[in-house]
Amino acid sequence: MFPLYDDNPTRHTPVMTYTLIAVCVVVFFAQVSLDAPQLKLFIQTWAVVPQELFNNFADEMITLVSSQFLHGSLLHLAGNMWFLWLFGNNLEDILGRGPFLFFYLLCGVVAAFVQAVVTPGSAIPLIGASGAIAGIMGGYILRFPQARIHTLLILVIFVTVIRIPAVVYLGFWIALETLRAAAVNPGLPGIAYLAHVAGFVAGVIVLPVLPERRD
Repeated sequence: MFPLYDDNPTRHTPVMTYTLIAVCVVVFFAQVSLDAPQLKLFIQTWAVVPQELFNNFADEMITLVSSQFLHGSLLHLAGNMWFLWLFGNNLEDILGRGPFLFFYLLCGVVAAFVQAVVTPGSAIPLIGASGAIAGIMGGYILRFPQARIHTLLILVIFVTVIRIPAVVYLGFWIALETLRAAAVNPGLPGIAYLAHVAGFVAGVIVLPVLPERRD
């Protein structure tokens, strides 16, 4: 199942959502312009490397933010940016640009930190906006549970678009991510499912604390 769009109009142009997408895209294409040694150094410098984070937290803590703007492939980037565009605009609409940015970055920091805590000796870089976007999805399910998500459904040769309540779609998503996080070794290379779960939970917890814009 792949989400296409939602039945959830906004009142304001999601400037911060577009800005985050633009920054991620620019950083990605800056990455791919580097040669192999330069790219390795770039990733080592700006990604969260758990071993380095806990050996020198004061200097490395910035990577909890900078890593959110790095992506490992064009598919990784495209998937994250699609979900950010789909679910981020509505949260920005109710929070406002500044609080939305704070919410986004905080969820991403929590996601990366939790993943690093369970693998403190790992030298594998953690990159991507997935944790922050999972936080947005957690906030979305809390604030817009009945919004309908137009979802592409493919069953072998049968293809259709169905409308699914956000609480069902995102509930299924986080349940699946939780099962995956429990099934895989977090210390091995691959998708950081635990970061997704941590980001989602952070979004559910933090959103009610933030005031909504009054207009």
